[in-house]
Amino acid sequence: METPTATTFTLAYLVLAVCFVFPPSEFHLAGLTVQNLLGSWLGSEDVAFVHYHLRRGTVTLVAHAALPLGYYLGMGLAAPEKQLFAISQAPEPWKVFFASALLLLVLAVTFAYYWSRDGWSRHPLARTLSAFALPPHANWRAVALSINTEFRRIDKFATGPPGARLIVTDSWILKVTTYSFHAALQRDLQLTVIDSRQQDLLLDVNRPAQFLTIRVASADPRVKAFDIRLNSSEYGEMQDKLRAPIQNGANVVIHQSLSDLFLETFSSLVERNPPYLVPSNQELDLCIGCMQSRANVKLLKNCRELHEGECQPCFCYPMWCLLCMGKWFASQQDQQHPETWLSSHVPCPTCRAKFCILDVCSVQ
Repeated sequence: METPTATTFTLAYLVLAVCFVFPPSEFHLAGLTVQNLLGSWLGSEDVAFVHYHLRRGTVTLVAHAALPLGYYLGMGLAAPEKQLFAISQAPEPWKVFFASALLLLVLAVTFAYYWSRDGWSRHPLARTLSAFALPPHANWRAVALSINTEFRRIDKFATGPPGARLIVTDSWILKVTTYSFHAALQRDLQLTVIDSRQQDLLLDVNRPAQFLTIRVASADPRVKAFDIRLNSSEYGEMQDKLRAPIQNGANVVIHQSLSDLFLETFSSLVERNPPYLVPSNQELDLCIGCMQSRANVKLLKNCRELHEGECQPCFCYPMWCLLCMGKWFASQQDQQHPETWLSSHVPCPTCRAKFCILDVCSVQ
């Protein structure tokens, strides 16, 4: 049975190990990442981008593989009654754990040593870049030099967290993850939007976001296809750097601004509100905002009782379409605090009676 000290150590080590493998922003700021701890050995990413990631991916693999053995050694100090440092006297499950942890680390070190031989020519990244080498004299180092040169230019497009970075240069699309490195030449590319996910709140900026998944496929069969994930607000900037058009295979509506995202959320919330039944003798005119769509929303106080709250009754007949009403609602908001938009109150564009999203009803 685990002692309280052993249980506490296990939970603490588990949290630290997860944060070390998937470092949050606090760990990056504190410098508790492989890149920061071994920065002097890794060199400069700006000077030698490819060689930096050759070393970074390799040492990251070794560091993560050492975590189970680190847990075993830490547990030996935290719970000396288990006698974990005397392997022959340790409980049988701990012997198996120690052997597995040691084997994992030995395998990682063996791979690292093998990859580093012949000037890193055996590394998977070197083999990836070899697919772009042009005969008869070019090799993966010539390709790496081309990537390094373009990465140093200030007009490149770069985005994403350290564990999933996307870089677009004049000739290359590069995806760098914790362990892997993907590359594709722009002249051979076919890019396709294959998925879209809506995130209601992006924690670092307190606003909703749409994330696109784009498949990057090369005409060269030796180059493996890969996917990139991109915030739709950066879609236009990346597109300006690309030579090939992006196909929308999933027929995704791409929102490139905060207003676009808000209008989609506004529409979905209005659909949940009770509908307004139009009297049979009343005809709906064109929306006075756009003069193109038929008026299809009516303001009815639904959020609270008639004389409660900040909202007020609106006696206007339907004069606005849903899209124009959403644009009006967004235009009345504090643009610096989008997290308050959905809960705010705005005046009716016609009679100035205050309303909230719960008061916007679709007409039927």
